Amino acid sequence: MTIKNDKIRILGKGITALALKDKFPNATLYDDKDFENYDLQSEELTVVSPGIPPYNNMVLNSKNVVSDYDLFEDIIPFSIWISGTNGKTTTTQMCQHLLKEYNSVCGGNIGIPLSSMDEKAPIWILETSSFTLHYTNKSKPNIYLLLPISEDHITWHGSFKEYQDAKLKPLTLMNENEIAIIPEEFKDIKTNAQVITYKNSDDLCEYFKIDKSKIKFKEPFLLDAILAMCVQKIVFDEINYDLINEFIIDKHKVEEFKDKKNRLWIDDSKATNVDATINALVPYINNDIHIILGGDDKGANLKPLFENIKDLDIYVYAIGSNTNKIVDYCNEYKIKVESCTYLNIAVEKMDKNLTINSIGILSPAAASLDQFKSYAHRGDEFKNLVNSLS
Repeated sequence: MTIKNDKIRILGKGITALALKDKFPNATLYDDKDFENYDLQSEELTVVSPGIPPYNNMVLNSKNVVSDYDLFEDIIPFSIWISGTNGKTTTTQMCQHLLKEYNSVCGGNIGIPLSSMDEKAPIWILETSSFTLHYTNKSKPNIYLLLPISEDHITWHGSFKEYQDAKLKPLTLMNENEIAIIPEEFKDIKTNAQVITYKNSDDLCEYFKIDKSKIKFKEPFLLDAILAMCVQKIVFDEINYDLINEFIIDKHKVEEFKDKKNRLWIDDSKATNVDATINALVPYINNDIHIILGGDDKGANLKPLFENIKDLDIYVYAIGSNTNKIVDYCNEYKIKVESCTYLNIAVEKMDKNLTINSIGILSPAAASLDQFKSYAHRGDEFKNLVNSLS
């Protein structure tokens, strides 16, 4: 690999940074502990790992800041970028599932870091975070899939507008021979790309002549599947219902299971923001819902969640660092609520209230790191607690 400027420094020491170090053994890695040794006047190209926020002192004191996407701009092949607030991982995986027979590879924000991806592969499918997009100013996709945007990562970006602007940035860089599929609310954004807009999955089905009834997934995964099928239609003029229906959803995403009393429980620990929880509840709005909410809400506005659920038959069990905030909102909207603080207490209380016709769902609308190692750890603990009920 040839990079025009092979003298770089790397901010961060996580997965992205270590993968870059493998490519550039002479590069120096920095984190906050190294700031006293950081050259504030350096002209070196500074590659920022996605997790490092723009208000970090090293970022603020660097002159040539780029993302790894910009660093590898010249060698990225035909690329499909997927972003949005929820569903981008599943949509990326579904795209790879449909295109792998054409030797595509996927990575970026999931799986393989961009700097470790196969340069000989003809298609790169990249899950692309708002963090990466914030630092990306040159690189652009050939096809951009943008899922709906709702409040998330406000602490990192500083405001919802900054978060939204990061998600929309690729559109400002794309050319007229490139295609963007975006929510209709952004139809007036200035871009040279060919833009296809949608309000919902029906709009995309109509535009691409996709028969929704032949797809096994229900929302929130139906939109993900249809977006992946749109890519297959654009690139190869194919629609393969059998292949998309073979795809298996990851654990911790609206994952249904039964307890020893045959009651339905749902592990949706991956729902780390308000919009994800709202979407997860769509198939169950006519049920008696018992839901665990709470964790680290990352500074997001939770009010839309409670406005959305206030008329449902719903009982909330609040956990995590924002327990009091959840309880206050429930009281404001006259929603039944139990203050539990911890997951095990929430499951114990739900067990007493659940009937055979109820659903018990963990869909926290918050990140997990206040009490757990990851959303997967939280989901596994939830299932273990439920499976231990007598």
